[in-house]
Formats: sequence, structure tokens, C-alpha cells
Amino acid sequence: MRLLFLAHAFNCLTQRLYDELTQDGHAISVEFDIHERVTEEAVALWRPDVVIAPFLKRRIADAVWQRHRCLVVHPGIVGDRGPSALDWAIVEGARRWGVTVIEASGELDGGDVWASVEFAMREATKSSLYRHEVTEAAVEATRLALRRIAEGEQPVLAAQWLPAPRGRARPAMRQADRAIDWQRDDTATVLRKIHASDGAPGVRDEVLGLAVHLHGAHREGVLRIDAPPGTVVAQRDGAILRATRDGAVWITHLRAATGDEPRIKLPAATVLGERLAGVVDVPLAADAVVDAPSWREIRYEEHGAVGWLAFEFHNGAMSTAQCRALADAVRAARARPTRVLVLAGGLDFWSNGLHLNAIEASAQPADESWRNIEAMNDLVLAIIETPRQLTIAALAGNAGAGGVFLALAADEVVVRDGAVLNPHYRAMGNLYGSEYWTYLLPRRMSDADARAMMESRLPVGAGRAAALGLVDACLPRDPAAFRAEVLARAAAWTGERFAERLAAKNARRARDEAHKPLAAYRAEELERMKLNFYGFDSSYHVARQHFVAKVPHARTPLWLARHRRAAAAGARPGR
Repeated sequence: MRLLFLAHAFNCLTQRLYDELTQDGHAISVEFDIHERVTEEAVALWRPDVVIAPFLKRRIADAVWQRHRCLVVHPGIVGDRGPSALDWAIVEGARRWGVTVIEASGELDGGDVWASVEFAMREATKSSLYRHEVTEAAVEATRLALRRIAEGEQPVLAAQWLPAPRGRARPAMRQADRAIDWQRDDTATVLRKIHASDGAPGVRDEVLGLAVHLHGAHREGVLRIDAPPGTVVAQRDGAILRATRDGAVWITHLRAATGDEPRIKLPAATVLGERLAGVVDVPLAADAVVDAPSWREIRYEEHGAVGWLAFEFHNGAMSTAQCRALADAVRAARARPTRVLVLAGGLDFWSNGLHLNAIEASAQPADESWRNIEAMNDLVLAIIETPRQLTIAALAGNAGAGGVFLALAADEVVVRDGAVLNPHYRAMGNLYGSEYWTYLLPRRMSDADARAMMESRLPVGAGRAAALGLVDACLPRDPAAFRAEVLARAAAWTGERFAERLAAKNARRARDEAHKPLAAYRAEELERMKLNFYGFDSSYHVARQHFVAKVPHARTPLWLARHRRAAAAGARPGR
């Protein structure tokens, strides 16, 4: 079919649907929801069989849904209506939830049902549930709806399922609904409220006299806390620990709500600054063994001759300090008597490269950009130069920009089926990119394929990444099965052919270095990056500012809007 995606932004769900449905053979173009007349123009140019709305913040214009078949992907069960579907499900502790594909109508989320897929809820942030359970259910439900349309079936009429047994119309969740009562709410309730507000809008609160929004909450199960609920009792890796009436929670990020502080989501310690004077620091080493949950950004463990280095940075962004900390952890792991080192990243993200929020909040963004990219390069170099172990990058979560090339520094790269890669930089103000990508990418792809991928700026699903040779394998979708498969592959590498593989790796590295030193690749890349950071073209700085401030799109970029590329060329939009 010819499909037009109408979306508020090209978010993780929209990217996953774009990749999956493209692989199914559909011709897809994308239009951002900017103005009703712009949407009508896009429909006229592309002439889609179906308009799909994977991520919208308002109803589709009457002039569009009344004339064309429009499907809305709603992150709620049958009968659920309203803009805060997943938020309410988390706060109320729903055990099961789902995604419903609805025919657009004059009532928000009130149209006829084409498909609905349910899933079990887990204790996780809204963003994590959205990237995993919601996205998987959305792909399945959308495919089912399109198949039914192709086979001439009809949707279930709204009158036949209203009132639904569980779903109901609910209003947008307000800050009053999210507010934490530190004296009464137990740890589970505090977590649900912050989890439900993850990403946006956060939970409005006051910490040490500063009005903020809370983001990124984690249960503390090791430290014994004896302090009034709400008290900031400790700090670690930029996060703060707050007492609850029956325990404590780590809060990793804050966003200032008032005053002169930049209203950017940043590590809690950065936002609070001198207000944390006297709050004890309680570091937890990456290799410390604990028997209960206790949040830390970097974790190292060993399974026989396999080292497992996990790192879970908020939204995959890696600041200068985080890059240096992870590089130190890699060097420490290299010194261990293991044979294989697995770089495991986190469940939601492997890495998205530079920490744009930290750069934007710095006194000199160009200088901080430079420090950040240098630290990223040092980290990549620490992985490439691992002479005593074989390395595996195991991407359970998404990766973008420099984060993809951080993974390519490993000897083998495996990706969980369902993860999405964005192996390009140019969408961020035509950044050239570094992280030794000009050395790492040509080892895996032809110059023509590499150039096409870097220029396209489109997402690449795990299966297609393996087919292209960008990664070595696409492994099981279930996170537990993925981890087990990675450990099995790593253990196999420690066997009798280990010495042969290691010798071949080091010999290739020596040949490559003799042909062209890594320092030369780095110097050439950084020369181009210097122009991005300090040159007369401010595109990178403008794009970063818009990204951090979440400035609404003024237009749909041509690499997504195929209908506008064809129109600009004066040709009929084709397949």
C-alpha cells in the first residue's frame, strides 16, 4: 500500500513502524502535523491508500479523515480514550494494557476498532514501556489492521464495544494527579508517579528549596534510610537519594521549573549545585556485588571468562564525564583475566552519542562540544585497542549517531531484534561526526553503501542492519533471551579457537595501523568537526538548541517527505 505517516515527530515508535512496514513492501512517506492545510497538501501529493497516525497530539483534521481512511495508533486498551492513556495505566497500577488501532473520527480515540493487542505491564518508566511493550504491540496491531483492510474486512463498530469493560474516557493527567505526598505515599506509589511522568512532563515538586520537575526514578534496596520522607539523604553519579515513608528512591534528573536556572533536563546534582553541600556521596563501584536494587550508571560482572560491562545513561546521552567514567571502566575490564568483554549498554539505549542537554547548559557550548567529542573518541579508542580480549557490543536498546560507531569499535556487534539504529549525524545540523567512523564503517560496508546510509538519515532496524553488514547478527527480541544468547556466544568465543581469533584480530589491527594510523582518522574527522563547532555555519548550534528546547517542527525534512521530494522535482510521486 501507499501509506502516509502523520506524526508530531519522528519518534521511536514512528521510526520502528517506518522500518518494519517498509520491509513489508509498503511505500511510505511522512508528514509532520504542522497545520491542517499542510496535511491536506501532503495527502493530495502522495495520494495514500491509508493515512496512519503513530504519534499525534491532536485530532486529525476533519477534511482529511472524512475523505480518506485514517488509522490512529492509540497506546491504550479498547475503549480507552484520552491523551494520557499510558500515564493513567502506570499510576493506577494496571496489570495489563495494550495498543488499539482506531479509525479516525470526530471524537478523539472514539472511532471504530481495526485491531487491538494487549501486553503485560512491568515496573518501568513510561518511556521504557513505550519503547518496548507499546512499540511491539503497535507494530503487531498496525500490521493486523492493514491486512484486514487489504482483505476487504470492516472494523468493529464503536457502538459494539462501548462501554468497554475496562477502557474508559479519561482527561489529560494534570500535575495535581501526579503530585507526590512524601508523608503518605509509599515507595511503590512514588515510583509509579515519576515513571508515569517520565520523558514529559515530569513531576512538579520542590527539592532543597528549588521548584523542579522530577525525572528518572529508581528503587533503592541496599541502603537503610532513617530520615523524614522527602529528605535528600545521599548522592551518587549525579543523582540524589530521597527518603520515602518505607524506603528511598534515586532521582537521576531534574528540570528547573522557575528562576534563572536553565529549564533543561539535567543530572540532579547539576541542577541543585551548591544546594547539595553537606549531602553525603555514596559511590558504588561498577564491580561491587549487591543483593538488592541500588542504582548506578555503570555495572561490571563476570561469568567465567566473560566480562559483562553494562552502562545505562539516561536517554542514551553521554556527557564528557560519563564518557571518561566508561573509558575507565573499559580499561579496568581489560586488566581482568577474562577472554571476552561484552559491552552491554542498557535495555532502552546502547548510546546516542553526545550529551546535547549538557552541552546546551554549559557556559561555552562549542568548547563543551569539543570536550565531549574528544572524550567519546578516547572511549572508542579504548575499545578498539583491547589486545588481550575479544569484544562484543550487545545492543539491546536503540543507538544513534556516535553511539552506533561506539558499538562498531567492538570485534562483533549483535543487536536485539526490535532495536532501531540511526547511524548518521547530519540530522543534527549537518554534523560531520567523529568516533573513528571513517575507519570503522568501511570495514563493514562498501563506500557506496556507507555513503548512502549516512546521507539518507533514515532509521535502520536490527534485521536490515544485519542484512547490510552494519552489524553481525540480529538476536532474539525478548530481552532475557537476548542476554542469554549473547552470553552463550561470548562463552563460545572463550573456547579452543580463542587464541587464533585473538591473533587474527591483533594482526589486522597492526596492518590497519601501518596502512593509516588511527590518529590520522581522528585528526581528519576532528578538523571537520571543528568547522561544525566553531565555523561560520551555525547549523549544528541551531539544531541542538531546537532539539533541547523541543521546538516544534516548522516543516517536514525532505528525507522523510517523499511526496515533497517528488513535487520539488516536478514529477509524480512514485513508489
